[in-house]
Amino acid sequence: MIRENQKLLNRIHVISDGLILFLSFPLAFWIRFDILAGERGVPLSGYLPMAALYTVAQLFTYAAFGLYQSFRNMRLRVELIRLWEATALDSLALQSLLFLSWGVHYSRMTLGIAFLISIVALSVKRAILRKTLRRFRRAGYNLKNVLIVGNGHLAAKYLNEIRRDKALGYRAVGYVCDIRDRSKNNLKWLGGFEELEEAIDGAGPDEVIAALEAEDYGRTPDIIAACEQTGVKLSIIPFFAEYMPSNPQFDDLNGLPVLNIRRIPLDNWANAFIKRAADIVGSAILLVLTSPLMLFCAVGVKLTSPGPVIFKQERVGRGKKTFYMYKFRSMRQNDDSDTAWSRDSDGRRTAFGSFMRKCSLDELPQFWNVLRGDMSLVGPRPEIPHFVEQFKREVPLYMVKHQVRPGITGWAQVNGYRGDTSIPARIEHDVYYIEHWTFWFDVQILLMTVFGGKFLNAEVIEKEKVRR
Repeated sequence: MIRENQKLLNRIHVISDGLILFLSFPLAFWIRFDILAGERGVPLSGYLPMAALYTVAQLFTYAAFGLYQSFRNMRLRVELIRLWEATALDSLALQSLLFLSWGVHYSRMTLGIAFLISIVALSVKRAILRKTLRRFRRAGYNLKNVLIVGNGHLAAKYLNEIRRDKALGYRAVGYVCDIRDRSKNNLKWLGGFEELEEAIDGAGPDEVIAALEAEDYGRTPDIIAACEQTGVKLSIIPFFAEYMPSNPQFDDLNGLPVLNIRRIPLDNWANAFIKRAADIVGSAILLVLTSPLMLFCAVGVKLTSPGPVIFKQERVGRGKKTFYMYKFRSMRQNDDSDTAWSRDSDGRRTAFGSFMRKCSLDELPQFWNVLRGDMSLVGPRPEIPHFVEQFKREVPLYMVKHQVRPGITGWAQVNGYRGDTSIPARIEHDVYYIEHWTFWFDVQILLMTVFGGKFLNAEVIEKEKVRR
């Protein structure tokens, strides 16, 4: 049934996209020449054949960009980026074609308006469709039946996730494993590994999920063969999934796929250039704009306690290189600054220092660190060497954070993990940021730093609640 539902949904998807694309041209024509009162060089009848050809070409481009595949596991942001890229590509191709080869002078403003109408309407349609489908799946409709192979911690993690998030639309029909591994997980046991083919024929799943532990991985060829014999889709959760990024990259070595465990977006020089340029411009502007506040803080520190105004402390940055991070001094001078953890109720703080910490004013000198290139506006918070040596042995993936520049604010901080909070949870958020970096993700974090969580979408909020 799920296959028939997917085919029907794809047909509706394609037809509705085609209607939106085609109708955007006459609507743009009406806006351009009736509302904005322009001079008509080409009548509406001259735009319609072009609109029809453009619509067909655009639908093929959408299909090539994977926009008509199942998007249960694809984030809306990823789908919209693909949509915008595909639409912009064909729009530019149309403009170029008209400029180079056609003698008829179509209105560029009309084509631009048609592009804006289509991109907005298609984006809104996809957002509404996703919300509608999630609501249907929560109610128990349009579910994909899955059969789980294995009964270890990976299988349990997968089962808990699809049971927790009903909107994903998965229903486990049973599991297959050795009889010695059977457990009470409120799921039907369908037999041992050798009986997988019979279990598939009996349960009729839409997909098989192989979640084997390391000791059972030798059974993978038999599982693949059973799924191919029965014609059912197979997905595999590797036993080392906990160490993999959420979007792994593969290299090709003469036909041999090689998994790259930690390829990150900022390894791309263009992405790195964009981020560094934004840091330079942003920190320079912020240094100028916050100079009155920094003068106020400097005077306050000097008047309320003896000692230097600026506190500098060695921190570990990108590539595990150390640098000096600058802050307004918020504590009385002490000998524990390089080994003692700063807590919310810290007796070393001055009254004015507590005020600065509460408003994050003590961090303002770090704009100079950003301008110098030691730090970024957004990134994992840097730690002092003493704690880096401790945490790298205790916290999995802790050292991954040193693959990018540390930041003044970060994904962990805007989600509440700052100061005396869980280090593993903080690293989990830092690694997520590193693996999913985009320029707009940085913008979102900066907005959340200033205005709070109102810029965080509901889907991410729900996942953060589960983590906590």
